[in-house]
Amino acid sequence: MTEAMVHLIDDDEAIRDALGWLFKSRSIATGQWASAEDFLADYNNHMSGCIVLDIRMEGMNGLTCFEQLRSRECSMPVIFLTGHGDVPMAVAALRQGAYHFIEKPFNDNELVDVVIGAMDMHARHRASQALEAGVQARLETLTPREREVMDLILEGRLNKQIADDLDISMRTVEVHRARIFDKMGVRSAVDLSQLLAHYKPGQ
Repeated sequence: MTEAMVHLIDDDEAIRDALGWLFKSRSIATGQWASAEDFLADYNNHMSGCIVLDIRMEGMNGLTCFEQLRSRECSMPVIFLTGHGDVPMAVAALRQGAYHFIEKPFNDNELVDVVIGAMDMHARHRASQALEAGVQARLETLTPREREVMDLILEGRLNKQIADDLDISMRTVEVHRARIFDKMGVRSAVDLSQLLAHYKPGQ
């Protein structure tokens, strides 16, 4: 994953310079692009942080850029910079999943607060993704029989009940249970249940 930063896209050099200085003064890393086309050419899904995007630019406008990012499954929050007449467009973008919009002229503290909130949200999203990927990798090490035993453990079944359900010996259940706990990196059925509580396969 690349460094978390504000990805600033605005065709107004003066705005880019002012915001670049503002974010630097608050110790927030910033990358700058003069057009949506330039940013999309550089974009990849390893980027992290948030995007501050002018809604009205020469060439591709902010809304079209936002649609392109959504089609690429970009998870970074997008904050639109708008003029007064662009508010209806910004509201429409919010309904499509944009994080926030800030009207020009903007309040520096308000913008920084929104950016920090967006970056924190993306950091939590990435951490959740990493956790789920780790859980998925552990699950893939289980054999089909271990998955069956695990499912019954999660249902609260005792070893004897699992043995009866699967027509295997209690000793075999104990061996499977120990291997499941070892592979999943847990010490108990409670730990296993908590690990899988928020896991959503395929996300």
